[in-house]
Amino acid sequence: MTLHASTSLQLSDIRRTPNALAPHYSAFRVADRLLLTGHSHQAWPDVAAEGQAEAFADAAEYVDTKWDRAHAKAEAVAAHFAALLDDVGGDIALGANTHELLIRLLSALDLRNRPRLVTTDGEFHTARRQFGRLAEAGFDVVRVPATPVESLADRLAEAVDDHTAAVLVSLVLFETGRIVPGLATTASACLRHGAELVVDVYHALGVVPVSLPELGLTDAWVVGGGYKYLQLGEGNCFLRLPAHAQLLRPMVTGWFAEFADLAAEPSPDRTAYPAGGARFAGSTYDPTSHYRAARVFQFREDHGLRHPFLRTVAQHQVGLLADAFDALDLPDTVITRDRSVGVEQIGGFLALRSPHASRIRRELAVRGVLTDSRGSYLRFGPAPYLSDAQLHDAMAALGEVIAGNRWS
Repeated sequence: MTLHASTSLQLSDIRRTPNALAPHYSAFRVADRLLLTGHSHQAWPDVAAEGQAEAFADAAEYVDTKWDRAHAKAEAVAAHFAALLDDVGGDIALGANTHELLIRLLSALDLRNRPRLVTTDGEFHTARRQFGRLAEAGFDVVRVPATPVESLADRLAEAVDDHTAAVLVSLVLFETGRIVPGLATTASACLRHGAELVVDVYHALGVVPVSLPELGLTDAWVVGGGYKYLQLGEGNCFLRLPAHAQLLRPMVTGWFAEFADLAAEPSPDRTAYPAGGARFAGSTYDPTSHYRAARVFQFREDHGLRHPFLRTVAQHQVGLLADAFDALDLPDTVITRDRSVGVEQIGGFLALRSPHASRIRRELAVRGVLTDSRGSYLRFGPAPYLSDAQLHDAMAALGEVIAGNRWS
Protein backbone atom coordinates (compact mmCIF):
# COMPACT_ATOMS: atom_id res chain seq x y z
CA MET A 1 0.00 0.00 0.00
CA THR A 2 1.26 3.48 -0.88
CA LEU A 3 0.11 6.30 1.38
CA HIS A 4 -1.33 9.45 -0.09
CA ALA A 5 -1.85 12.90 1.37
CA SER A 6 -4.13 13.07 4.41
CA THR A 7 -3.95 9.30 4.96
CA SER A 8 -4.58 8.46 8.61
CA LEU A 9 -1.91 6.09 9.86
CA GLN A 10 -2.54 3.42 12.46
CA LEU A 11 0.06 1.70 14.61
CA SER A 12 -0.69 -1.52 12.72
CA ASP A 13 0.51 0.19 9.51
CA ILE A 14 3.87 0.81 11.15
CA ARG A 15 4.19 -2.63 12.71
CA ARG A 16 3.52 -4.72 9.63
CA THR A 17 5.85 -5.93 6.89
CA PRO A 18 6.19 -4.07 4.66
CA ASN A 19 5.94 -0.97 6.81
CA ALA A 20 3.44 1.41 5.21
CA LEU A 21 5.78 4.40 5.41
CA ALA A 22 8.87 2.67 4.03
CA PRO A 23 8.10 3.31 0.32
CA HIS A 24 8.36 7.06 1.01
CA TYR A 25 11.98 6.59 2.14
CA SER A 26 13.21 4.63 -0.85
CA ALA A 27 16.41 6.66 -1.33
CA PHE A 28 17.55 5.65 2.15
CA ARG A 29 16.49 2.01 1.49
CA VAL A 30 14.87 1.74 4.92
CA ALA A 31 13.05 -1.48 4.01
CA ASP A 32 16.32 -3.21 3.16
CA ARG A 33 18.53 -1.95 5.97
CA LEU A 34 18.38 -2.14 9.77
CA LEU A 35 18.86 1.55 10.55
CA LEU A 36 18.76 1.80 14.34
CA THR A 37 20.35 5.23 14.65
CA GLY A 38 17.01 7.02 14.55
CA HIS A 39 17.84 9.06 17.67
CA SER A 40 20.85 10.51 15.85
CA HIS A 41 20.01 10.67 12.14
CA GLN A 42 16.70 9.43 10.83
CA ALA A 43 16.22 8.78 7.15
CA TRP A 44 14.81 11.61 5.08
CA PRO A 45 11.59 11.04 3.15
CA ASP A 46 12.06 11.14 -0.60
CA VAL A 47 10.29 14.51 -0.81
CA ALA A 48 13.33 16.09 0.88
CA ALA A 49 14.99 16.01 -2.55
CA GLU A 50 12.12 18.12 -3.90
CA GLY A 51 12.91 20.80 -1.33
CA GLN A 52 16.58 20.80 -2.26
CA ALA A 53 15.75 21.00 -5.96
CA GLU A 54 13.38 23.91 -5.31
CA ALA A 55 16.17 25.78 -3.51
CA PHE A 56 18.42 25.36 -6.52
CA ALA A 57 15.68 26.41 -8.93
CA ASP A 58 14.93 29.58 -6.95
CA ALA A 59 18.62 30.47 -6.76
CA ALA A 60 18.99 29.99 -10.52
CA GLU A 61 15.88 31.96 -11.38
CA TYR A 62 16.02 34.80 -8.86
CA VAL A 63 19.74 35.00 -8.01
CA ASP A 64 20.22 37.56 -5.21
CA THR A 65 16.51 38.28 -4.94
CA LYS A 66 15.93 34.67 -3.89
CA TRP A 67 16.07 35.76 -0.24
CA ASP A 68 12.40 36.78 -0.11
CA ARG A 69 11.49 33.21 -1.03
CA ALA A 70 14.11 31.77 1.31
CA HIS A 71 12.78 33.86 4.18
CA ALA A 72 9.29 32.54 3.52
CA LYS A 73 10.64 29.00 3.92
CA ALA A 74 12.43 30.01 7.11
CA GLU A 75 9.24 31.48 8.53
CA ALA A 76 7.35 28.29 7.73
CA VAL A 77 10.01 26.20 9.49
CA ALA A 78 9.95 28.48 12.53
CA ALA A 79 6.17 28.21 12.71
CA HIS A 80 6.39 24.41 12.71
CA PHE A 81 8.93 24.46 15.53
CA ALA A 82 6.72 26.82 17.54
CA ALA A 83 3.74 24.51 17.02
CA LEU A 84 5.78 21.54 18.25
CA LEU A 85 6.40 23.47 21.48
CA ASP A 86 2.72 24.39 21.84
CA ASP A 87 3.97 27.95 21.55
CA VAL A 88 2.16 29.16 18.43
CA GLY A 89 3.01 32.82 17.88
CA GLY A 90 6.16 32.54 19.97
CA ASP A 91 9.42 34.01 18.75
CA ILE A 92 11.88 31.59 17.15
CA ALA A 93 15.46 32.26 16.01
CA LEU A 94 16.84 29.78 13.49
CA GLY A 95 20.42 28.57 13.18
CA ALA A 96 22.50 25.91 11.49
CA ASN A 97 23.21 24.25 14.84
CA THR A 98 22.38 24.66 18.52
CA HIS A 99 25.94 25.71 19.35
CA GLU A 100 25.79 28.98 17.44
CA LEU A 101 22.44 29.77 19.04
CA LEU A 102 23.69 28.94 22.53
CA ILE A 103 26.72 31.18 22.00
CA ARG A 104 24.54 34.11 20.95
CA LEU A 105 22.37 33.62 24.01
CA LEU A 106 25.34 33.45 26.38
CA SER A 107 26.73 36.59 24.78
CA ALA A 108 23.56 38.44 25.80
CA LEU A 109 23.91 37.62 29.50
CA ASP A 110 25.64 39.60 32.24
CA LEU A 111 28.43 37.10 32.77
CA ARG A 112 30.67 39.64 34.52
CA ASN A 113 28.29 40.01 37.45
CA ARG A 114 26.76 36.57 37.11
CA PRO A 115 29.65 34.20 36.34
CA ARG A 116 27.86 31.07 37.58
CA LEU A 117 26.55 28.58 35.01
CA VAL A 118 24.64 25.51 36.15
CA THR A 119 24.24 22.40 34.03
CA THR A 120 24.34 18.61 34.37
CA ASP A 121 26.96 15.96 33.69
CA GLY A 122 24.59 14.34 31.19
CA GLU A 123 24.42 17.03 28.52
CA PHE A 124 25.23 16.62 24.84
CA HIS A 125 28.75 17.51 23.68
CA THR A 126 27.69 21.00 22.50
CA ALA A 127 27.08 22.10 26.08
CA ARG A 128 29.60 19.77 27.75
CA ARG A 129 32.55 21.03 25.72
CA GLN A 130 31.56 24.71 25.73
CA PHE A 131 30.81 24.85 29.44
CA GLY A 132 34.01 22.94 30.14
CA ARG A 133 36.03 25.54 28.26
CA LEU A 134 34.24 28.34 30.11
CA ALA A 135 35.19 26.66 33.39
CA GLU A 136 38.83 26.66 32.27
CA ALA A 137 38.50 30.40 31.61
CA GLY A 138 37.41 31.04 35.19
CA PHE A 139 33.64 30.84 35.10
CA ASP A 140 31.89 29.11 37.99
CA VAL A 141 30.47 26.10 36.16
CA VAL A 142 28.43 23.74 38.32
CA ARG A 143 27.76 20.26 36.92
CA VAL A 144 24.92 18.62 38.77
CA PRO A 145 24.89 14.80 38.50
CA ALA A 146 22.18 13.73 36.06
CA THR A 147 21.29 10.70 38.15
CA PRO A 148 19.01 10.05 39.86
CA VAL A 149 16.90 11.76 37.24
CA GLU A 150 13.84 11.85 39.51
CA SER A 151 15.46 14.54 41.70
CA LEU A 152 17.45 16.33 39.02
CA ALA A 153 15.12 19.31 38.67
CA ASP A 154 15.17 19.90 42.44
CA ARG A 155 18.95 19.62 42.62
CA LEU A 156 19.36 22.07 39.73
CA ALA A 157 17.04 24.48 41.55
CA GLU A 158 19.16 24.22 44.69
CA ALA A 159 22.30 25.10 42.72
CA VAL A 160 20.85 28.42 41.49
CA ASP A 161 21.84 31.59 43.34
CA ASP A 162 21.92 35.34 42.69
CA HIS A 163 25.23 34.97 40.81
CA THR A 164 23.80 32.45 38.34
CA ALA A 165 23.47 33.64 34.75
CA ALA A 166 21.90 30.51 33.29
CA VAL A 167 20.90 26.91 33.87
CA LEU A 168 21.06 24.48 30.94
CA VAL A 169 19.39 21.06 31.04
CA SER A 170 17.97 18.60 28.54
CA LEU A 171 14.36 17.50 28.69
CA VAL A 172 15.50 14.06 27.48
CA LEU A 173 19.05 12.98 28.34
CA PHE A 174 21.02 12.01 25.25
CA GLU A 175 22.91 9.04 26.74
CA THR A 176 20.14 7.24 28.60
CA GLY A 177 16.96 8.53 26.93
CA ARG A 178 15.47 9.38 30.34
CA ILE A 179 12.86 12.13 30.45
CA VAL A 180 13.67 14.72 33.12
CA PRO A 181 10.53 15.42 35.19
CA GLY A 182 9.58 18.50 37.17
CA LEU A 183 11.54 21.21 35.36
CA ALA A 184 8.93 23.75 36.43
CA THR A 185 10.70 23.62 39.81
CA THR A 186 13.96 24.65 38.17
CA ALA A 187 12.15 27.37 36.23
CA SER A 188 10.72 28.81 39.45
CA ALA A 189 14.17 28.93 41.08
CA CYS A 190 15.60 30.69 38.03
CA LEU A 191 12.79 33.25 38.14
CA ARG A 192 13.39 33.96 41.84
CA HIS A 193 17.10 34.55 41.32
CA GLY A 194 16.94 36.34 37.96
CA ALA A 195 18.72 33.51 36.10
CA GLU A 196 17.85 32.20 32.63
CA LEU A 197 16.68 28.63 32.12
CA VAL A 198 17.71 26.96 28.84
CA VAL A 199 16.01 23.65 28.05
CA ASP A 200 17.40 21.43 25.29
CA VAL A 201 14.53 19.52 23.63
CA TYR A 202 16.53 18.01 20.77
CA HIS A 203 15.92 14.45 22.00
CA ALA A 204 12.25 15.12 22.71
CA LEU A 205 10.81 16.66 19.55
CA GLY A 206 9.23 13.96 17.44
CA VAL A 207 9.01 11.30 20.16
CA VAL A 208 7.88 13.12 23.34
CA PRO A 209 5.11 15.73 23.27
CA VAL A 210 6.41 19.13 24.43
CA SER A 211 3.94 21.75 25.69
CA LEU A 212 5.74 24.68 27.28
CA PRO A 213 2.60 25.86 29.12
CA GLU A 214 1.90 22.37 30.51
CA LEU A 215 5.53 21.92 31.56
CA GLY A 216 5.64 25.32 33.25
CA LEU A 217 8.38 26.51 30.90
CA THR A 218 6.84 29.57 29.25
CA ASP A 219 9.65 31.76 30.66
CA ALA A 220 12.38 29.39 29.46
CA TRP A 221 14.66 29.53 26.47
CA VAL A 222 14.42 26.36 24.40
CA VAL A 223 16.93 24.95 21.93
CA GLY A 224 16.51 22.03 19.59
CA GLY A 225 16.51 20.96 15.99
CA GLY A 226 15.33 18.58 13.33
CA TYR A 227 18.42 16.52 12.52
CA LYS A 228 17.19 13.61 14.61
CA TYR A 229 13.56 12.50 14.97
CA LEU A 230 12.01 15.14 12.72
CA GLN A 231 13.95 13.93 9.65
CA LEU A 232 14.81 17.46 8.49
CA GLY A 233 18.53 16.90 7.97
CA GLU A 234 21.36 19.24 8.83
CA GLY A 235 21.10 23.00 9.27
CA ASN A 236 17.71 23.11 10.99
CA CYS A 237 18.04 24.23 14.60
CA PHE A 238 16.19 26.83 16.63
CA LEU A 239 16.21 28.95 19.76
CA ARG A 240 12.83 29.73 21.27
CA LEU A 241 12.78 33.14 22.94
CA PRO A 242 10.75 33.93 26.06
CA ALA A 243 8.93 37.28 26.16
CA HIS A 244 11.68 39.02 28.14
CA ALA A 245 14.22 38.21 25.41
CA GLN A 246 13.39 41.58 23.86
CA LEU A 247 15.34 43.21 26.71
CA LEU A 248 18.57 41.44 25.79
CA ARG A 249 21.23 42.52 23.29
CA PRO A 250 23.43 39.59 22.20
CA MET A 251 27.05 40.64 21.79
CA VAL A 252 27.57 37.96 19.14
CA THR A 253 25.29 39.24 16.40
CA GLY A 254 25.17 38.93 12.62
CA TRP A 255 24.07 41.23 9.85
CA PHE A 256 20.91 39.25 9.24
CA ALA A 257 19.64 40.81 12.49
CA GLU A 258 19.23 44.03 10.52
CA PHE A 259 18.31 42.46 7.18
CA ALA A 260 14.89 44.15 7.17
CA ASP A 261 16.42 47.60 7.73
CA LEU A 262 19.46 47.59 5.46
CA ALA A 263 18.28 50.74 3.73
CA ALA A 264 18.41 52.70 7.01
CA GLU A 265 21.56 54.52 8.09
CA PRO A 266 23.07 52.57 11.02
CA SER A 267 24.04 54.40 14.19
CA PRO A 268 27.83 54.48 14.75
CA ASP A 269 27.32 54.59 18.53
CA ARG A 270 24.71 51.94 19.34
CA THR A 271 23.87 48.69 17.60
CA ALA A 272 20.16 48.35 16.94
CA TYR A 273 18.24 45.12 17.39
CA PRO A 274 14.94 44.09 15.83
CA ALA A 275 12.04 42.55 17.68
CA GLY A 276 11.27 38.85 17.52
CA GLY A 277 13.56 35.98 16.62
CA ALA A 278 15.64 38.15 14.28
CA ARG A 279 17.15 39.67 17.43
CA PHE A 280 19.30 36.54 17.68
CA ALA A 281 19.95 36.13 13.95
CA GLY A 282 23.33 35.28 12.48
CA SER A 283 24.65 35.98 9.01
CA THR A 284 24.54 34.57 5.49
CA TYR A 285 23.60 30.90 5.45
CA ASP A 286 22.64 28.18 3.00
CA PRO A 287 18.83 28.31 2.77
CA THR A 288 18.66 24.85 1.20
CA SER A 289 18.17 23.39 4.66
CA HIS A 290 14.98 25.40 5.17
CA TYR A 291 13.57 24.44 1.76
CA ARG A 292 14.18 20.80 2.64
CA ALA A 293 12.72 21.19 6.13
CA ALA A 294 9.59 22.96 4.91
CA ARG A 295 8.91 20.15 2.44
CA VAL A 296 9.53 17.42 5.04
CA PHE A 297 7.32 19.16 7.59
CA GLN A 298 4.53 19.20 4.99
CA PHE A 299 5.06 15.50 4.31
CA ARG A 300 4.81 14.73 8.01
CA GLU A 301 1.59 16.72 8.29
CA ASP A 302 0.11 15.00 5.24
CA HIS A 303 0.78 11.55 6.70
CA GLY A 304 -0.26 12.18 10.26
CA LEU A 305 3.25 12.07 11.71
CA ARG A 306 2.39 14.19 14.70
CA HIS A 307 1.66 13.69 18.37
CA PRO A 308 0.08 11.75 20.02
CA PHE A 309 0.58 9.17 17.24
CA LEU A 310 4.36 9.60 17.23
CA ARG A 311 4.51 9.04 20.98
CA THR A 312 2.47 5.86 20.58
CA VAL A 313 4.88 4.61 17.90
CA ALA A 314 7.97 5.46 19.98
CA GLN A 315 6.67 3.71 23.08
CA HIS A 316 5.68 0.65 21.09
CA GLN A 317 9.02 0.38 19.32
CA VAL A 318 11.18 1.04 22.38
CA GLY A 319 9.04 -1.39 24.37
CA LEU A 320 9.41 -4.05 21.69
CA LEU A 321 13.18 -3.65 21.68
CA ALA A 322 13.29 -3.86 25.48
CA ASP A 323 11.20 -7.03 25.55
CA ALA A 324 13.24 -8.62 22.77
CA PHE A 325 16.44 -7.77 24.62
CA ASP A 326 15.14 -9.30 27.86
CA ALA A 327 14.16 -12.46 25.98
CA LEU A 328 17.82 -12.92 24.96
CA ASP A 329 18.70 -13.38 28.65
CA LEU A 330 22.25 -12.11 28.16
CA PRO A 331 24.77 -11.89 31.02
CA ASP A 332 24.44 -8.61 32.93
CA THR A 333 28.23 -8.43 33.14
CA VAL A 334 28.35 -8.13 29.35
CA ILE A 335 25.29 -6.01 28.62
CA THR A 336 22.20 -4.96 30.55
CA ARG A 337 19.53 -2.30 30.84
CA ASP A 338 17.75 -0.42 33.60
CA ARG A 339 14.61 -2.51 34.05
CA SER A 340 13.24 -0.20 36.73
CA VAL A 341 12.39 2.33 34.03
CA GLY A 342 9.18 2.04 32.01
CA VAL A 343 8.76 3.17 28.41
CA GLU A 344 6.71 6.15 29.61
CA GLN A 345 9.89 7.49 31.24
CA ILE A 346 12.03 7.11 28.10
CA GLY A 347 12.29 9.19 24.93
CA GLY A 348 12.85 7.59 21.54
CA PHE A 349 15.63 5.04 22.01
CA LEU A 350 16.68 2.10 24.16
CA ALA A 351 19.95 2.50 26.06
CA LEU A 352 21.84 -0.67 26.91
CA ARG A 353 24.78 -0.47 29.30
CA SER A 354 27.96 -2.40 28.57
CA PRO A 355 31.69 -2.00 29.15
CA HIS A 356 32.02 -3.24 25.56
CA ALA A 357 29.50 -0.85 23.97
CA SER A 358 31.81 0.43 21.24
CA ARG A 359 32.99 -3.05 20.25
CA ILE A 360 29.44 -4.41 20.17
CA ARG A 361 28.41 -1.51 17.94
CA ARG A 362 31.17 -2.39 15.47
CA GLU A 363 30.23 -6.08 15.50
CA LEU A 364 26.58 -5.21 14.84
CA ALA A 365 27.58 -3.02 11.91
CA VAL A 366 29.35 -6.02 10.33
CA ARG A 367 25.99 -7.79 10.49
CA GLY A 368 24.21 -4.86 8.87
CA VAL A 369 22.70 -3.41 12.05
CA LEU A 370 23.55 0.26 12.48
CA THR A 371 23.43 1.47 16.09
CA ASP A 372 25.67 3.84 17.99
CA SER A 373 27.41 4.05 21.34
CA ARG A 374 28.21 6.81 23.81
CA GLY A 375 30.63 5.79 26.52
CA SER A 376 29.23 2.69 28.19
CA TYR A 377 25.84 3.00 26.47
CA LEU A 378 24.84 1.15 23.31
CA ARG A 379 21.81 2.90 21.81
CA PHE A 380 19.10 1.32 19.66
CA GLY A 381 17.05 4.07 17.99
CA PRO A 382 13.99 2.95 16.02
CA ALA A 383 11.96 5.09 13.62
CA PRO A 384 8.39 5.03 12.25
CA TYR A 385 9.49 3.55 8.91
CA LEU A 386 10.80 0.33 10.55
CA SER A 387 8.59 -2.73 10.97
CA ASP A 388 8.34 -4.92 14.05
CA ALA A 389 10.12 -7.69 12.16
CA GLN A 390 13.09 -5.42 11.50
CA LEU A 391 13.34 -4.53 15.19
CA HIS A 392 13.25 -8.21 16.14
CA ASP A 393 15.96 -8.96 13.55
CA ALA A 394 18.18 -6.21 14.97
CA MET A 395 17.90 -7.54 18.50
CA ALA A 396 18.47 -11.12 17.31
CA ALA A 397 21.71 -9.90 15.75
CA LEU A 398 22.76 -8.53 19.14
CA GLY A 399 22.23 -11.98 20.62
CA GLU A 400 24.44 -13.49 17.90
CA VAL A 401 27.16 -10.92 18.55
CA ILE A 402 27.23 -11.65 22.27
CA ALA A 403 27.12 -15.43 21.79
CA GLY A 404 29.76 -15.44 19.06
CA ASN A 405 32.49 -13.51 20.88
CA ARG A 406 34.54 -13.68 24.07
CA TRP A 407 33.92 -10.82 26.51
CA SER A 408 36.37 -10.29 29.32
